[in-house]
Amino acid sequence: MSDKDLIPAVEVVSGEKFVNDRGITAIKDGIKASAEPAERLRKPDWLRVRIQGGKTFERVSNIVHEHGLATVCEEAKCPNMSECWSSGTATIMLLGDVCTRACRFCAVNTGNPQGWLDPDEPAKTARSVQLMNLKYVVLTSVNRDDLDDGGAGQYAACVREVKAVNPRTAVEALTPDFLGVLADVETVVDSGIEVFAQNVETVRRLTHPVRDPRASYEQTLEVLAHAKRYRPDVLTKTSLMLGLGETEEEITQCMDDLREARVDIVTFGQYLQPTANHYPIDRYVTPDEFEKYRQWGLDKGFLEVVSGVLVRSSYRAEQVLQKNNVGLGESA
Repeated sequence: MSDKDLIPAVEVVSGEKFVNDRGITAIKDGIKASAEPAERLRKPDWLRVRIQGGKTFERVSNIVHEHGLATVCEEAKCPNMSECWSSGTATIMLLGDVCTRACRFCAVNTGNPQGWLDPDEPAKTARSVQLMNLKYVVLTSVNRDDLDDGGAGQYAACVREVKAVNPRTAVEALTPDFLGVLADVETVVDSGIEVFAQNVETVRRLTHPVRDPRASYEQTLEVLAHAKRYRPDVLTKTSLMLGLGETEEEITQCMDDLREARVDIVTFGQYLQPTANHYPIDRYVTPDEFEKYRQWGLDKGFLEVVSGVLVRSSYRAEQVLQKNNVGLGESA
């Protein structure tokens, strides 16, 4: 077959509607294109991502793609993908790659999967964890408001299969809020996980317009609090993006709210605007400020506070209980 016989690939522009290979209509990168996209703030000189690669990166990439898995690394345009994949790990995204919500900070495609689920997803996920030889894995997912249980049953099935195939692997579940349905939260918490995470994302005042209207600050707090009440032995965790326009007083209040919900672990990282259509960056938070917020959190009694410019909720998650800011000071 010559090149002229091949069907050319169509590149979907960010913000445009498209139909994926499962026939699901979605918005590329989650947010519709704006007629006048906001001007993007220039990155400071100290915010640079080191690109890595090599055989380990290629091995992880092959495992992910051969098993048809979605990863938050790729779908959310994570700045740490190169580092994580080069070290042999990836954060697996369950329930497909189309989210029913349109949070203005997130680059995951949005649409209505209309109940679609991959029946082989638990087996594929467990096999991939086995091939990557992971001792700790973060399983996250899109929101699936189109499903009666928000996808909790499939999520739990994936965890159980991962544990069956990899009995020594610790699992962190970074879940949606399940619309605040606590029975669905319990389904995931009971699946055998070591850590339950649900991200508050930002301070109370900025929850809207930053998050989808179906999410709420109070709802996330209640989900986290219930997970801890229901299973005190499971660690709870959440994450905030900074640089969205929050004040230090609001950061402090959020920490107090999280401690009241008995959250064990919190992470802070710089918000990075994925495309020109997404919520604009208000400012770049300095490394010294991130260290200050870490100390504030530790003083308030969190088990650990992971805080740094490129920190994301699943970043070096397996190192959290070493209580050294996941080695960020050592790698500076």
